[in-house]
Amino acid sequence: MKLRWAWACLLLLTVTMTMVWTQEEGLDDEEDLEARVEEDSEEEQGEEPVADSDVSFQVTYKTPVPTGEVHFTATFDDGSLDGWRVSKTMKEDVDDDIAKYDGKWEVEPLKENRVPGDMGLVLKSRAKHHAISALLDKPFVFQDKPLVLQYEVNFQDGIDCGGAYIKLLSASEDLDLDQFHDRTPYTIMFGPDKCGEDYKLHFIFRHRNPLNKDMEEKHAKRPDVDLKKFYTDKKTHLYTLVLNPDNSYEVLIDQSSVSKGSLLTDVVPPVNPQKEIDDPNDAKPDDWDERAKIPDPEAVKPEDWDEDAPAKIQDPDASKPDGWLDEEPEFVADPSAEKPEDWDEEMDGEWEAPQVPNPACETAPGCGVWKPPMINNPLYKGKWKAPLIDNPNYQGVWRPRKVSNPDYYEDLNPFRMTAFSAVGLELWSMTSDIYFDNFIITQDKEVADRWASDSWGLKKLVASANEPGVITQLTMAAEERPWLWIIYILTVGLPVGLLVLFCWPKKSDDDYAYKKIDKPSRAAQQEEEEEEEEEQEEEAGQQEAEAKEPENAGAAEEEEEDEEEEEQEGKPAEAEGSRAGGDHIPEDEGEEEEEEEEEEEDVSKSNETGSEDEMRDADEGTQNTAEGPKQAVRKRRVRKD
Repeated sequence: MKLRWAWACLLLLTVTMTMVWTQEEGLDDEEDLEARVEEDSEEEQGEEPVADSDVSFQVTYKTPVPTGEVHFTATFDDGSLDGWRVSKTMKEDVDDDIAKYDGKWEVEPLKENRVPGDMGLVLKSRAKHHAISALLDKPFVFQDKPLVLQYEVNFQDGIDCGGAYIKLLSASEDLDLDQFHDRTPYTIMFGPDKCGEDYKLHFIFRHRNPLNKDMEEKHAKRPDVDLKKFYTDKKTHLYTLVLNPDNSYEVLIDQSSVSKGSLLTDVVPPVNPQKEIDDPNDAKPDDWDERAKIPDPEAVKPEDWDEDAPAKIQDPDASKPDGWLDEEPEFVADPSAEKPEDWDEEMDGEWEAPQVPNPACETAPGCGVWKPPMINNPLYKGKWKAPLIDNPNYQGVWRPRKVSNPDYYEDLNPFRMTAFSAVGLELWSMTSDIYFDNFIITQDKEVADRWASDSWGLKKLVASANEPGVITQLTMAAEERPWLWIIYILTVGLPVGLLVLFCWPKKSDDDYAYKKIDKPSRAAQQEEEEEEEEEQEEEAGQQEAEAKEPENAGAAEEEEEDEEEEEQEGKPAEAEGSRAGGDHIPEDEGEEEEEEEEEEEDVSKSNETGSEDEMRDADEGTQNTAEGPKQAVRKRRVRKD
């Protein structure tokens, strides 16, 4: 039991320390943010920070600069769309009123958790087609180095139905960004997309068939994590795609992996077709029997099988309960109902009061015509069917034979995709104010990580610093869902109850109250020793007297008996007087004290739960108390002699 208490206390202590450590870590993050802001301020060489009333503290933002070789970057911090071109074409196969790419684009800061000086590309229109694109600094060619694509997205007003994916437009001589539309050839499409309750994160690449040169879309498998929070929390999230020359890929959100696999095995449809396929000209023979079980052809329906017997019959043993009211109906007209004033009998018919349960039936077993209850018919067997047996002609499930696939090919390096020379956003959205920022395309993952640290990392810290505390979040949640207060009370009360139950000091079962027995004093012990010596001398003197004067023995005995009687009469007073230092004590008080001593002796003897040492001391005290009067008599006797 004590070990269980110790573990419970240790568990509570661990939870408490974890909460304290989490709070301290949060404070450390804020301190790191402040230190970083100070460093950025120093690097700006005295540049004055931009004041903003929508942030909890003021920071100085510095546009990120790539630390290695890159193919494309875009930050929009200069407030312009330089290098980007808005499409001027029309979308095909849609109504004319929405076919034009007339959705608006603006460069704006974030609505919430903004970093002063940081700007982004914002999709401003709803229920419109948007298309904007930009050329790379240099085309990306898939050879022996990875591809790293990274950018930020923030659904500032949530998202009902729309996408925020990016397209890497295939390099070609006839690529015209002014005519960028949904059918413009692309090499890779990557990014979030949502419609209804279907949350997606696309990774699609177009693969060229080496036989017929057709381009086929290959879709990577869906991530195994729940993506909903990335669309609803109104925070800036970082989306990263990494493609490696060994055909492996990895998708990350906020620098955490959510999906990874191989271009050869984890895409649909697969890159390489099957070697063999079903023969399209093969057909199942007419006499092919696929039935594993068949009805027994030799089975015969038993003669006593009654297929017409009903499933339910009236209980023959039932009888009408006593007091059943046959003449009373179950329902009667409501006597308190009145015909409405606007009731027109010519149009509405004859008015009838609504039916209510008959009050006379409330105390009776039932009313109306009594009928026996229905029970299962023991003779019911249902429709007769022959039992099933193994089919002797069973040939198994038919499958067409396999033949060589005429379209088979083997491409062991699908990473070698078509080079791309531009990036584009071609989107339809029912929600406006979708924020894009800090695009980067490089061949080095470390370059992208440092770029994210200088851009998205700062936004993350600012958003964390501006978040309400845990208590505030819990209170806000409880305001929307009042039943959460019950959970909060139970969550707080349960640990407190366990703490009181297991850790509160409890009285030991061995803590019993024993009667205290005073140990004899040193003077009393010396007195007893002197009395023992005097008693021995007395016995020796008596023996000598008996030897010298045998004739006076009878007289001496009579004299001793008289003395004993006298001494017994004065014994209580003398015994109490000796204890009280010679003071005289009345006989009544002495008798009362003797009775109290006897009661104490009884209590001491009846205390069976005491330790052996205490019991032994109590017994010795009782013996000493009992022998006290005798020793006093002997002492006085010696003195008289």
